[in-house]
Amino acid sequence: MQDLIERSVFREDHEQFREAARRFFDKEIAPFHAQWERDGIVPKEVWRKAGQEGLLNPMLPEPYGGGGDFGHAAVLLEEIARTGASGLGFPLHSDIVAPYINAYGNTEQKDQWLPRMASGELIGAIAMTEPGAGSDLKSVRTTARREGEHYIINGAKTFITNGINSGLVIVVAKTAPEMGAKGVSLIIVEEGTPGFSKGRKLEKIGLMAQDTSELFFDDVKVPVGNLLGEENMGFKYLMHELAQERLVVAVRAAASVETFLQKTIDYTRDRKAFGHPVFDFQNTRFKLAEAKSQATMLRVFTDDCIALHLERKLTPDRAAMVKLNATALQNRLLDEFLQLHGGYGYMAEYQIGRAWADARIGRIYGGSDEIMKEIIARTL
Repeated sequence: MQDLIERSVFREDHEQFREAARRFFDKEIAPFHAQWERDGIVPKEVWRKAGQEGLLNPMLPEPYGGGGDFGHAAVLLEEIARTGASGLGFPLHSDIVAPYINAYGNTEQKDQWLPRMASGELIGAIAMTEPGAGSDLKSVRTTARREGEHYIINGAKTFITNGINSGLVIVVAKTAPEMGAKGVSLIIVEEGTPGFSKGRKLEKIGLMAQDTSELFFDDVKVPVGNLLGEENMGFKYLMHELAQERLVVAVRAAASVETFLQKTIDYTRDRKAFGHPVFDFQNTRFKLAEAKSQATMLRVFTDDCIALHLERKLTPDRAAMVKLNATALQNRLLDEFLQLHGGYGYMAEYQIGRAWADARIGRIYGGSDEIMKEIIARTL
């Protein structure tokens, strides 16, 4: 896909990384993703292959990752969108879970977990959302009670990306329930720990290849050494890292819009109706012209946010703005693109239908539209 505008946010090393990622995706992902959607999960072997190619934890320093920066992560996000590989949980693993460990973990914790995450041997997840709690982290009911040199964790989580494949989960739990949000901590639980179990793989309307599950904690005993950072500082840590999580969603949404705009242009040039290419009808050209102008506007804003984040200057309200705008445009424009495909838009063959369904979650996860508006409103 040709870029809609000339971009200056990425350096030469970013573009070299893009070439390597694109070769990997074209060979190891694109031919098999439809089967993974039928299976409802991406095989763990794919993660190990990605690790061998240096595609996991790209922004973390060696030996915890590729030694790059957020630009490398953004390139990978764009290639995931270009391929339509919505089942890959790489972004959550590399851009959310691993950075928490890198930012707040001690040397022993980082040495224990991050190299295995970079290799794909260990798949990461984060357990925030609970049944009935949604985006309200103050309402978390999972508790971690300290007993000597251990925490005893009890509770349940839901909608956990990478839940089935995960070997490591950052659990958001109350270590001081009486303190509300100020009593939240982040504690790592590894697969196989007694009392920790994974529930059913949840059936979704999109992201069919992505394993999403419930997690249960029944008197799960973990060492105090599994605490990330300081006790009762979890809410502060979560708020500090959420700007990057929201930018991750926006980058993927912007790239999805561009990818399917080009696919729709190509389709309407080839598809004929009433003896003429669909592209020749004024309605088609006007809709595509409007879509291109909006996609370009979104690209400029998204790239500006990437540039700010590379300098660690992206503010929470600006991250909320780019996520809110990117996901809204993605949902609306993919719907237009599907309509321009006619009946074929509803068929899996052309990808647009699956992309349309996959896009809907963007306005919910990482903080819903309503949460984004509240964050922005506080700055008015």
